[in-house]
Amino acid sequence: MLRSDGAKIGANSKIYPTVSFWSEPYLVELGDNVRITAGVRITTHDWWISVLKNAWKLKNAGKFGRVKIGDNVHIGVNSVIMPGVTIGDNVIIWAWSVVTKDIPSNSVAVWVPAKVIESLDDYYNKVKDKVIYMDNVKSSERRKYIEDNVDWK
Repeated sequence: MLRSDGAKIGANSKIYPTVSFWSEPYLVELGDNVRITAGVRITTHDWWISVLKNAWKLKNAGKFGRVKIGDNVHIGVNSVIMPGVTIGDNVIIWAWSVVTKDIPSNSVAVWVPAKVIESLDDYYNKVKDKVIYMDNVKSSERRKYIEDNVDWK
């Protein structure tokens, strides 16, 4: 449906059902392998302009901005992406972040407003020994495998 409304969505991208593209999906471009999780809001307009419209009689005024999200990006639960933002390739946006400015490639961003806290390489080095590998785990065995292998510390 988003594609039919003009959104550009790359291959292998996953958009959860509760994601909102608001009213101008044709201003949104997603690269390949993008994951946008539950509750994320991608906004392409600022309706605060309505205050200016009323105070200064700016009839029919609107403020819009494209949103471009690169390849291999994860946007965490309930994050908000504001108009005019570009997110580079290989980026993690943590849950509940509000992205108001461009985020460069190969970085991890978090908070309100979102800011880069480390490079993707630094994050990889921090977590690589703390993950469990599940490529060969059957779905029927997944719960037991996770419970047996998760670090409870």
